[in-house]
Amino acid sequence: MGDAVRAEAKKRNLEPTGKNLGKLMLELREKNGSGAIAELITEQITTSNASVVVIDGIRSNAEIDVLRKIGTVKILAIHASTNTRYSFLTKRGRSDDPQNPETFNERDAREIGVGVSNSIALADESISNNNMTINELIDTTYKIIKGWIN
Repeated sequence: MGDAVRAEAKKRNLEPTGKNLGKLMLELREKNGSGAIAELITEQITTSNASVVVIDGIRSNAEIDVLRKIGTVKILAIHASTNTRYSFLTKRGRSDDPQNPETFNERDAREIGVGVSNSIALADESISNNNMTINELIDTTYKIIKGWIN
């Protein structure tokens, strides 16, 4: 989902900073409804030949509703503490990654404001990612998704 916002920012010649991308995400939702970001990826999903599509970064139930109109949707919430999430985000190397705790807290507040907590609460499954290695997270995620497919 974040890639869709980054692509939209590129179309608009916006620098992909956290502030710009956050503002654009909110603007798209205000203009086109709460499911606007999911609307950005529907064509990519419907034209895919894949039998399973994994989407990362759902932020609202309205986005889930948009996706349910085009296919079966299962939600996997991946939880992590504030410190763990901050650590992950600052190490990713993306232009919109928070540079300090203040910008991280602004990002968190923005995402909570658009409803990410509600989507997490309705998840079909969840994983706690506080003390997992990346390989453990991948293996656990894969097993859950494979269980949904079979």
